[in-house]
Amino acid sequence: MHVRVTLVTAPLGTSRLAERFADDPLGTSRLAERFADDRPLDQAAWHAVQLASHALVPLSAADLRYCSPTHRSRATGDALGFAPLVQPALSDWDMGGWRGLTLGEVAAHDPRAVDAWLRDPRAAPHGGESLLDLVTRVGGWLDTRPFEDGGALVAVAEPAVVRALLVYALKAPPATYWNVDPGPLSAATVTGHPGRWSLRMEAPR
Repeated sequence: MHVRVTLVTAPLGTSRLAERFADDPLGTSRLAERFADDRPLDQAAWHAVQLASHALVPLSAADLRYCSPTHRSRATGDALGFAPLVQPALSDWDMGGWRGLTLGEVAAHDPRAVDAWLRDPRAAPHGGESLLDLVTRVGGWLDTRPFEDGGALVAVAEPAVVRALLVYALKAPPATYWNVDPGPLSAATVTGHPGRWSLRMEAPR
């Protein structure tokens, strides 16, 4: 059995709240995004979706179309004509008591907790999911899709979910998560079958 799974990364907004995350004093803005509260697409994000639509709309021909439960993911999928089915298993990383804070704010309050979280994939000092929990959750979702040989699937998801799913598909160490950086509205494709996935790189069309 050979199937194709394409992951589209939902765009992040550029509201004042989002800009504040980008100004993270620790210089780790890519990490700070996962502390953000769920926000709908703002004008800049809508514009980005429109610019990327020529390349992404053809993915609506996939046999199965899914999205994360977030406003951004649902709106992006709808705008691209996916009519996606919301998947709770693709929910953003559960950051527990840290949700809504920047990484800098958490580090200023409890630097040891942040250090443990970054170093140990099993650590969850915030009371939510550990990195290993996240990778296991989205990996389980990937391996239990109702695939048919030669089928195609597309899913719009938050950056944390895309990172985790790629780590799982490639059977990479959980710490690899911090070195995966999917850009807004980027598309990453894995092919294969449950238990054996390969990352597919394609030339631009």
